[in-house]
Amino acid sequence: MKAPRRLARISLRTRLTLVFGLLFLLAGLVLLGTTYGLFQQQLRSGGTKFVSMLGKDIREAEDAEDKERRTPDEAEGPRDQKRYAITPEGDILTGATADRWIKAQQARVDDAASTSLLTQGGIALLVVGGAAAGFGWLVAGRVLAPLHRVTDTARRIAAAPAADRGLHERIALTGRVDEVKELADTFDTMVERLDRSFDGQRRFVANASHELRTPLTLGRALVEVAMHRRTASEDVKQLGENLLEINSRHERLISGLLLLADSENAVTERHPVDLADMAAHVVAQVADQARAAGVTVRSTAAEAPTAGDALLLERLVHNLVENAVRHNAAPDGWVEITTGVRTDGRAELRIANSGPVVPPYEIPRLFEPFRRLGAERVASAKGAGLGLSIVRSIAGAHDGEVRAEPRTEGGLVVTVVLPGGG
Repeated sequence: MKAPRRLARISLRTRLTLVFGLLFLLAGLVLLGTTYGLFQQQLRSGGTKFVSMLGKDIREAEDAEDKERRTPDEAEGPRDQKRYAITPEGDILTGATADRWIKAQQARVDDAASTSLLTQGGIALLVVGGAAAGFGWLVAGRVLAPLHRVTDTARRIAAAPAADRGLHERIALTGRVDEVKELADTFDTMVERLDRSFDGQRRFVANASHELRTPLTLGRALVEVAMHRRTASEDVKQLGENLLEINSRHERLISGLLLLADSENAVTERHPVDLADMAAHVVAQVADQARAAGVTVRSTAAEAPTAGDALLLERLVHNLVENAVRHNAAPDGWVEITTGVRTDGRAELRIANSGPVVPPYEIPRLFEPFRRLGAERVASAKGAGLGLSIVRSIAGAHDGEVRAEPRTEGGLVVTVVLPGGG
């Protein structure tokens, strides 16, 4: 079944202009019709009087002329009343012929006047209607200009790479207080509250992470001291190793929270970096971990220059490679890293890995904090559940994008695209 065709979008300014123009034309048509009716009524009553007066004037003129020719005795006698008409050519018509000629002249005058009124009045109405529509277009544009400003600001905030990246913007509409200004002020208030909320959330995460680092560091030191005592038994040493592993997991979690909070801030200083160099460096770092997991890491690194914060971008590459190695449960697993420059000039990092089959609907959840495939919270030592969340935040802070696609045979293909640079 075909989807219904979406109707063409008509702007509010165009709709207002059409409404103004149509209302003006309807009012003009009513006025023109009323004027035509009154004109017809006046023309009919005036035409009868005109015929009567014309006949009377002709009879009086003829009577005066005939009276001069008649004898005194004839002048005193009655005279037949007849109707006369004089044509423009000078011909004198009498009787029924005069009546028909007068009616024909009246009809011709009526048609000419009606045609002139409707034709010229209609043309004048169209001209004035077009001028009114143009004036309505200008007025509608002036009235809707503040709404365009509200829309542009909202669009820039919505297009920000991170949810809170553009919340510092305000419309700050000036002018008299009306409905549009109230809308703009309400929008500014809403954005300000959201900005304070996000800012407070970032500060809370950062402060809490910093505060939690101190007791973890102290706990690790105490456990190590207890483990390395001469009198420490094997049970104490085993317990110490377990505690150190738990402590290390907590430290990774706190470091991930700190990095996530930092990566959501805009990158103000950018320096030239090459994703190929970072990929080679990260491969060397995770070589022992990959060897222990039985995963083969292959790299096809071509130059991929970009610009940004080198530490954050290195963390992005490291999280992706480490995640691919860590969650690679397939026998003879592998990770393939590819870097290069796209046809549009942007730098690209592509990491594919073998592993379990990932349902497509699970992909968006993998980029949420503390979410992993098949688990809502972190319950193992595989990770803190922040790897892909940090990757997305770092990519967004550098005006880039990241997407993941499941492989049919199992595993993922994660692609990061960043602006080109040098």
